[in-house]
Amino acid sequence: MQRQTKKRRLMQHIRMSNKTDDIILLISLARISFLNLTEKLNLLKKLDSYNDLAILSIEDIKNITSRNIRAVWDGRQNLLAARKEAAILEAKKIKYLLYGDEGYPALLKETPNAPFMLFYTGDASCLTGRTVSVVGTRRIAPEAKRAAVQFAYDAACDGCTVVSGLAKGVDGAAHTGAVNARFDSFEDIVSAEGRTAAVLPCGIDTVVPSGHKALAEQIVRTGGCIVSEYVPGTPAENWRFVQRNRIVAALSPATVIIQAPDGSGALITAQYALDYSRDVVFHKAAFSRNAEDVRSLVKAQLEKDFAAGNVSKGKIENTCEKYIEAGAPIIGNYKEYCDCMTALPGTYSLKNEQLNLF
Repeated sequence: MQRQTKKRRLMQHIRMSNKTDDIILLISLARISFLNLTEKLNLLKKLDSYNDLAILSIEDIKNITSRNIRAVWDGRQNLLAARKEAAILEAKKIKYLLYGDEGYPALLKETPNAPFMLFYTGDASCLTGRTVSVVGTRRIAPEAKRAAVQFAYDAACDGCTVVSGLAKGVDGAAHTGAVNARFDSFEDIVSAEGRTAAVLPCGIDTVVPSGHKALAEQIVRTGGCIVSEYVPGTPAENWRFVQRNRIVAALSPATVIIQAPDGSGALITAQYALDYSRDVVFHKAAFSRNAEDVRSLVKAQLEKDFAAGNVSKGKIENTCEKYIEAGAPIIGNYKEYCDCMTALPGTYSLKNEQLNLF
């Protein structure tokens, strides 16, 4: 009886169009962090409206998913939040793709626990063509900055979309290179069809870091897109940066590491790429003297943190050598990257003299 009364109150609470109701239901599911993709899709099949989800108890959800879920759940509060977030989507003209939609990136769809929804601004069709992910450290060396800009510029000129995370350092340089190619194409200096896409570790209504707001606007203005798996209003937290990295790796057949100290987020992205059976490629700028100086400083701090029990063994062992010794190639420019992608395995692997870099 109490459950029926609650349901009646919720159904009387709001009157909206069917389209808006559908969006609210999707957002209500997307924002449930303790459910995986398969569970959300199964729930979507079973529910007729967002009200059906709002009246479920945590025990109901446990029974539907056949899993012992330990989580705090308030369906009514979830619904109220979803309504606010749906209003933000409409007000800011934020679009979305649902897993299984025609425009949902095929490479991302292949990966385990892909996002249930992708929220975006700009043109997400750039993620359905040729892509390359470019990542690296925020503590960027001069050689790495030049390399990131030039590589992305050349990739965009070749019609390839450059995917990165909009962070300071390598990410920002890569986005800038691709944007510059598009601006030059507008002036008929080059013919650039490629664009760039930035994946956020927060809600799509916020740009992180805030200093890259202008760059984000340029990305959209030049035909690219800003994407996020998180509903509007979601703050950037450390663990969400790692989750963001998995999407960056998933959106391309290869991830190019421009510069990456031991244990860095860029190498986490590299590990995701390998987990997804994608290629990992290193740019030679990662081994310049300045880059090695940064790497040495970070390594020394990591060793202190490890000795103090503040970082895991896995983090300290996630090094460039790990991937190079496994056969990851080193390239010097975009042309070599293209050759590498069509060459026989091992063609661009490090030679003995290159191993002296380590």
